[in-house]
Amino acid sequence: MNLETFLHFIALVLALALLLPFFRVYKGPTLFDRMAGLSVIGSKTIVLLAIVGVVYGRLDMFVDIVIAYSLLNFVGTVAVARYLEARGGKH
Repeated sequence: MNLETFLHFIALVLALALLLPFFRVYKGPTLFDRMAGLSVIGSKTIVLLAIVGVVYGRLDMFVDIVIAYSLLNFVGTVAVARYLEARGGKH
């Protein structure tokens, strides 16, 4: 098994593992569970993008995309957390 085949396999496993947090986002039961699910989806997507960059041999380009996406993921999580804190944490 060469590196490219291995990375394709890992990317497939990560893509399938993304389905579990989608269930948590859809079902809940609380708003904080949904936020945690979205954060996990964002983190796995970042790793998946980095793997795609290695497979295509354009890691330099995909690192920029990964950094931008991770910043958006972090800022979005902090913004929602601050909003919920200001609201009193009620869902």
